[in-house]
Amino acid sequence: MKDNPPAELQPVELLKPAFKQTTTVFEALKIRKTTRSFSHRKIPPQLLSDILWAAQGVNRSNGPFEGPGRTAGSASNSQEILIYVALEEGTYLYQPDHHKLVPIAAGDNRSLAIGSGQRRSGSVAPIRFIYVVDLDKFKAAGFPEPGLYDPEIQKSYYFVDTGLIAQNVYLAASALGLASWFHNCNKAELTKVLKLTSQQRPLFGHTVGYPED
Repeated sequence: MKDNPPAELQPVELLKPAFKQTTTVFEALKIRKTTRSFSHRKIPPQLLSDILWAAQGVNRSNGPFEGPGRTAGSASNSQEILIYVALEEGTYLYQPDHHKLVPIAAGDNRSLAIGSGQRRSGSVAPIRFIYVVDLDKFKAAGFPEPGLYDPEIQKSYYFVDTGLIAQNVYLAASALGLASWFHNCNKAELTKVLKLTSQQRPLFGHTVGYPED
């Protein structure tokens, strides 16, 4: 979290997740797919809350290594993947432990959350997630196994952990009647806009919205 959030934006207290969904996991898997054409229709606050909780929310207080557990696993519970949420008015950082959005940068940065060769696809979608790895999180992991300090093994960990989150988003989107698309992002520009440290690196973007009518 940044020390001086933009004055134009305020923190967003997300609604409690609505757990009484009727779609089963197998039904969501059956209809899961990548969609690159989106409607400009905004996603209601409840659905934004639900999909963020599904992505990486806290689902139990007594998780591994005496910390809270999340819906997506991570290497030794390091929880090294951060989710930034790019909306039309600004970009926020999702805080799973408090289920809230913290403002990071004002203005519309959704175009940066996608690779340069993919800009035309999904350009009107209301939401883009940005997955960022924080390598310092490995130092505070619940179990300090050697691989957490090896740069090459770290890559395998944070790529797999990002994939776990992304699949949660895909399944939640399918269950909620939304479309989603996991893709590349503009890493250089996002590093600047999000004011990332040398130990924080943008990895991928994930577009979420209603399918094009």
